[in-house]
Amino acid sequence: MLDIYKIIENTTVEGPGNRFCIWVQGCKKRCLGCWAKDTWEFDCGKKYSVEQLFDMIKKQKNIEGVTFLGGEPFEQSEELSKLAKLIKSLNLSVVCFTGYTYEQLISGKNIYADEFLHYIDLLIDGGFEQDKFDLSRPWVGSLNQRYIFLTDKYNSEQISKYKNKIEMHVMPDGRLEINGMGDFAKVKESFCLQLGGNNVK
Repeated sequence: MLDIYKIIENTTVEGPGNRFCIWVQGCKKRCLGCWAKDTWEFDCGKKYSVEQLFDMIKKQKNIEGVTFLGGEPFEQSEELSKLAKLIKSLNLSVVCFTGYTYEQLISGKNIYADEFLHYIDLLIDGGFEQDKFDLSRPWVGSLNQRYIFLTDKYNSEQISKYKNKIEMHVMPDGRLEINGMGDFAKVKESFCLQLGGNNVK
């Protein structure tokens, strides 16, 4: 079973085109300044089987692919490699964010990393580094982070056409959740002032 923080079935701000996005639960990296602290703890997300997630993905219309975020996807690479293989069978692309470097992933310390990497088209690697904060490139927040093109599905020229954007979703309990890439601290401050409370996440 996969431990999942949240799912957005159709978004335009987490990689190229319209994408189905899965945030996994659990991260050992815990980068200083990380916006996604709620995804750090292990074994406290909602549990899904590979088959359940794949069924959800198959039902989507007009998506270009699936993006894995976190949390740290490579902490669950065994199950995610199985899901990524199924996703590729639908001719969808796979994008994955990781706090590890590509070199760390291929070092052999994670026995399932190679299999997972085999099904990823675009790997965005490197943990967030607060002292290298930079929003000039799409989907990344610090200068150390890299685009690793593992297939010919995407390239630097294609990626350069995208700009950072954020989306906001009103949740059933009234909270406003933000996803995408931007200066979240400023966004949260602005909305808290306007809304009169700390209900932006």
